[in-house]
Amino acid sequence: MPSPRRTARQADLLERLVALLVAEGFASFTLDDLAERLRCSKTTLYQLAGTKQDLVREAVKHYFRGAADAVEKEIAETVDPASRVQVYLTTVAEQLSSLSRAFLDDMAQFPPAREVYEANTRLAADRVRNLIAEGVAAGAFREVHAAFVGEVAAATMRQIQLGEVGARIGLTDSEAYEQLASLIVHAVSS
Repeated sequence: MPSPRRTARQADLLERLVALLVAEGFASFTLDDLAERLRCSKTTLYQLAGTKQDLVREAVKHYFRGAADAVEKEIAETVDPASRVQVYLTTVAEQLSSLSRAFLDDMAQFPPAREVYEANTRLAADRVRNLIAEGVAAGAFREVHAAFVGEVAAATMRQIQLGEVGARIGLTDSEAYEQLASLIVHAVSS
């Protein structure tokens, strides 16, 4: 469902809310805390979403929508098929690098936010599959089963998203995506 049209003031408030939540997480905030930190009324927050849970979900969706736009902009500027996978995953890593551990942990514990992250992870895995298939078709990658490589990437991306990679080997989500980019590109290169 597309986001409702927002006034300039609401759009600014949503941006500030996203910046706050990304930096500090959201589980410990009440609506009163958010209104105070954002210097607005609770009524103003309710204009963005009806409950704190809906507000958090909307902020998480907004963050990932912006991140996806930034990633796709980088891909659009990359012509070489062999570079597109690297650029895609590296740019995903850059986008994730701004997320605090508190935000990532809160997303993992809050089902509506986790669902948004999971949906974006699935979309990213599909995008990797497509980029690999394009690279194979263009002769930039050796003949590989793009769907299989995409599934391996998707499984790893899910483990990253769930925090399992970080817990086991100590990489941030961003660092893990950088390593995944390197692994995939080297695995499929001629």
